Amino acid sequence: MDLGTTYLGIGLRTPLVPSASPLSEDLDKIRQMEQAGASAVVLHSLFEEQTEADAAAKAEFRVGPKAYLEHIRRAKSAVKIPIIGSLNCTTLGGWISYTRQITEAGADALELNIYRIPTQPNVTGSTIEETYIDTVRTVRAATKIPLAVKLSPYFSNFANVAQRFDALGADGLVLFNRFYQPDIDLEKMEVTPNLTLSVPADMRLALHWIGILYGKIRANLAATSGIYQAYEVIKMILAGADVTMLCSALMRYGIANIQKIEMETAAWLEDHRCSSLSEIKGRMSQKNCPDPSAFERAQYVRGLSSYTSLFPMRR
Repeated sequence: MDLGTTYLGIGLRTPLVPSASPLSEDLDKIRQMEQAGASAVVLHSLFEEQTEADAAAKAEFRVGPKAYLEHIRRAKSAVKIPIIGSLNCTTLGGWISYTRQITEAGADALELNIYRIPTQPNVTGSTIEETYIDTVRTVRAATKIPLAVKLSPYFSNFANVAQRFDALGADGLVLFNRFYQPDIDLEKMEVTPNLTLSVPADMRLALHWIGILYGKIRANLAATSGIYQAYEVIKMILAGADVTMLCSALMRYGIANIQKIEMETAAWLEDHRCSSLSEIKGRMSQKNCPDPSAFERAQYVRGLSSYTSLFPMRR
């Protein structure tokens, strides 16, 4: 069974790629990912704050810049699969500097983890979009290695933003980033971190937009969040994804789960008389599905109708 795909111009054995997570901080775990069948690995993110923080604050960061760059070199020597760096900066100077250093360290590609939460009411949406555009333009000029952009869905017209990144030369778009959402400790009366693992239902937002974008942009499409089983992988490929990224599933059920997902994906294709993953790619995208309106407002109306038929209102 041929599960091969291409992502960021790199031929991959399968679409199963562990996404950025604490798991990739450990070289032995990266080896385990390769042995379990991962076709590439996205390393945990390097944050510019790690260089700006004072000595006390730096203790909060597990991996500093020098260690991160050395980790790329060691990972490249330890495994044969592509190693994709992940970078999150706050200044254009930081994006340029660390992009060049990650390139020199030997990363096969770079994922930009652009993570901005505007809190000032006077900052317009167009201003935020231009900040993203400037970042991608700047990084694209700073390196020749393949470039992916990991995005949030919070744009007024996501399709337009995706098209603009594509025009700037982004080789791939990763959908979607999950923003930090704090909680409140009622006893301590403090705002506290609240990082939770994704659940399968989280995959639907990425499924929606990948289905819409397939065939409209050149850049590869990577799906992330909520991918736990072969069924999610197959649905994403049907929508038009080139790769499906795994994080919560590996943290919850272990790295060996990669092999299980691969075997079940191959079994599904065989049961449906397909010899390769490419045969089903994009078949259920908005471009190719029998009812393109399923990706638009009409589907919302149908959803409400089906809900009320299941749970009729009582008078």
